[in-house]
Order: sequence, then structure tokens, then C-alpha cells
Amino acid sequence: MNAQSLLRRSVLVLGVAGFLVGGAYAQAPEPTPQQQDIHNDKKDIRQDKRDLANDRADRNADQRDINKDKRDLTKDRVDRNQDQRDINKDKRDLRKDDAKYGVNSAQAQADRKDLHTDRVDRNKDQRDINKDKNNLTADRKDRNQDQKDINKDKRDLHKDRKDLLHDRKAK
Repeated sequence: MNAQSLLRRSVLVLGVAGFLVGGAYAQAPEPTPQQQDIHNDKKDIRQDKRDLANDRADRNADQRDINKDKRDLTKDRVDRNQDQRDINKDKRDLRKDDAKYGVNSAQAQADRKDLHTDRVDRNKDQRDINKDKNNLTADRKDRNQDQKDINKDKRDLHKDRKDLLHDRKAK
């Protein structure tokens, strides 16, 4: 017996075995409703776990945004307060220069210009503070919604696990 005939017989045997397995698989009974319930419960559990992980990631990202907005808000408040102190100083200097040199003197004009610049800076910082407050509010709202989603997904996961246990016991 040579290698070619051995190869032919091997292929023939494998072909026949394949047909037998295919026929047995085609005659396999449909899964029972209980088996389908168990399968669906497992699928629901996997989906709930994915949802839970995604919601936690969203919540954590929102918390990072909140922390960043808090830092920005603090910095803007420090800047605004420094600008207000500069304004108060420039007002004092202006009153002194008005009394000492006159209202239209070069020193008084320079103090008025400084006062205007400091007021512009203070107003810009106040606008930044207002924007940061709005961002902080929006981020907190997003984080709270994500936490609600997490809680709902936990309840769903618990319910699906309970259903799976019930279906397994009913077998």
C-alpha cells in the first residue's frame, strides 16, 4: 500500500465521518425554553456588566472635569481679587495725584489708564468665574446622571442574576 492510496482512504474516512456528524447535528433538538431563558439571562448579564463599566468610566471622567473646574474657579477668583486690590490701589494713587498735581496732570492720566486696565482685567476674570461656575454645574449634572445610570445598571444586573438562578433551579 503506497502513500497515495493511504491518503485517499484517509480523506474518504474523514468525509464519511463529517457527513455522520453533520447529520447528527441536523437532527439535534431545538433548545428548550428554559435553555433559551438561561442563555438570554447570561447575555443580559454580560450586557449589564459592559453598561456598568461604561457608566463608571463616564462618571469618573465627569468627576475629573469637576475637579479641574474647581481648580480653575479658585485661580480665577484669586486673579479677580488681585485685580480688585490693584483697582483700589490705583484709586488711592489717583486721588493723591489729583490733589498733588491736578486733575489733568500726566501722573493722574497714567493712573486713570492703569485703573481702566485693572477694571478690564477684573471684569474678564469675573466672566471666567461665571463660565467656570456654569461648567461646574453642567459637569455635576452629568456626573449625577451617570451615577443614576450606574445604580440602574446594578439593579438590572442583580435582577438578571436572580432570573438566571431561578431558571437554573427550575431545570
